[in-house]
Amino acid sequence: MDKDVGISRRICEAREALGFTQKEFAEKLKISQTHVSALERNSRTVQDRFLKMICFTFGVDEEWLKTGDGDMFAEGRDFKLEEVISNFKKLDEFLQSYVLKQIRLALEYQEKANGERRD
Repeated sequence: MDKDVGISRRICEAREALGFTQKEFAEKLKISQTHVSALERNSRTVQDRFLKMICFTFGVDEEWLKTGDGDMFAEGRDFKLEEVISNFKKLDEFLQSYVLKQIRLALEYQEKANGERRD
């Protein structure tokens, strides 16, 4: 299990970097909080399929998770955008229209604010 100590530590580091509690992290992975806790304490063997699940769900780089080499997060994915799209799809049509209006207003405000700063 010594080899897994680094992996357990990196699972915890990734979870904290994502800003999740163990409970939130577990919910997103559809496992129990006690399972996450056991993995982070290295009291449970980390299965390869679990590593792949973390990488797929959160965009963590698999090489980094396994070895510590490279960057924590894989490049090329915009997780904020993915979250926005996922949550937007859950809204009814009325609320989707409302959210789009708010985005347009926020963009107008930003453009005005940026224009004022340039002068």
